[in-house]
Amino acid sequence: MNDPFLSDFLAAGVDADEVPELAALNSARPLLDAFITLFRGTEAEVLMRLLVLREIGREADAPRWSPEALRARFSYLDAVKLETVLKRLRDNALLAIGEDGHYALSDIGRNAVAAIAMLLRFGAEEDAELGFLTAQLAGLQAVGSVTPEALGHLLSKLNDLTWHFEEAIASGSEFRILDARRRLSANGRWLERGTAILNTLLADPEADFDLARIAQRIGLAQSRLARVDAAFQRALNKIEAQRVTLGASGISSSDVTAWLRGLDPATLAALGAGTLAAVPELALLAGGHELLDRAESMLDGKTAAAEIDPRLPPPERAPTDAAPQTEDLRLLEHFSHRLATLPAPRPLHHLVAGDGFASASYRLSLLALLADGGASGPEDGPVGAFMRLPLEVEFTDGLTEVGEDEIATITLGEVRPRPPQPTAATPAAGPGAAARPTA
Repeated sequence: MNDPFLSDFLAAGVDADEVPELAALNSARPLLDAFITLFRGTEAEVLMRLLVLREIGREADAPRWSPEALRARFSYLDAVKLETVLKRLRDNALLAIGEDGHYALSDIGRNAVAAIAMLLRFGAEEDAELGFLTAQLAGLQAVGSVTPEALGHLLSKLNDLTWHFEEAIASGSEFRILDARRRLSANGRWLERGTAILNTLLADPEADFDLARIAQRIGLAQSRLARVDAAFQRALNKIEAQRVTLGASGISSSDVTAWLRGLDPATLAALGAGTLAAVPELALLAGGHELLDRAESMLDGKTAAAEIDPRLPPPERAPTDAAPQTEDLRLLEHFSHRLATLPAPRPLHHLVAGDGFASASYRLSLLALLADGGASGPEDGPVGAFMRLPLEVEFTDGLTEVGEDEIATITLGEVRPRPPQPTAATPAAGPGAAARPTA
């Protein structure tokens, strides 16, 4: 490693040969030079090199190209620019030219094209990094060359996902939690494939110690990710319990927030026009002399001490309301009676819909509370009876079309009776047991 420019980055008195971490990179200089050739220059130059290199490598049956065939293939490019790109790729060993003057990809060029093609394959999916790392690990396992470094990259990505999901839950934001939950669902298949790879690695009795150690840590990280979905649901249930409904409309604060998030910046600015002052209006400074006189009297403390009245106000009778509102309780009791006689599992939208959007929204909020666990409800009253219903409520991320009763779509889910719990058998009385009267 006698590159004179490396000394500019190293500390004084340190030689490049004394840094073992540079040895692996220095041994891969030809491959690194290929990528430097591809990605050095302006963005347009990089795109043109990648375009030409990928199209040349795309033809598998006839991988050799004559100059005339290349000009015909890239007829949409300027002829002079095309020759410049071909010369750059040829001079840096990404393209090889035979004695007959035909072009073909070099070994390094084909490796570069294959690596870029794999990255582009995962670029169209959510969390492309996890998919790429898992696919790379599967390929290394297939050829028997899994390295601790490859496993470490996957472990780092899983820990990063766990941190992201925990931050979403701690934020208390419904939208961040829903986005994180969708991201977890999108990564489900990669987590399953990663688990299968780890099982194979750990089942090998001759596996390297470093590989087994990192594989076990990856398994723990995947276990944490598997449990985070339940944490998402608990957080969403708490948000549902605290959601504010705007009057009797059935529209909640979350609906308003979702509507605002869907607006473009210009519409949001128009909504806020006239509601906020660009400069605070200091109306209190209008009476300058009066304020100065008041300030002088307050500075000495005498006026303030004289005006403080430590006595409590006289007692008053608490105002008594008229007859309490019972409309919501009647709706709750009717809904409780329907659920108590539920004979078999029913879809969520069949039980919630009816009597307009406001009533359906109220029933859905009750089922969300029931899904969070009924043991924390009050002991008495209709609410306590509802929270102790032997039912299981399951929500999913999907939506189902309703199209009636003021409801367009509703969350897809199911309500089903909870199976009866087995009770301990009462021990039979012995032959000498005396009969006891029952009240």
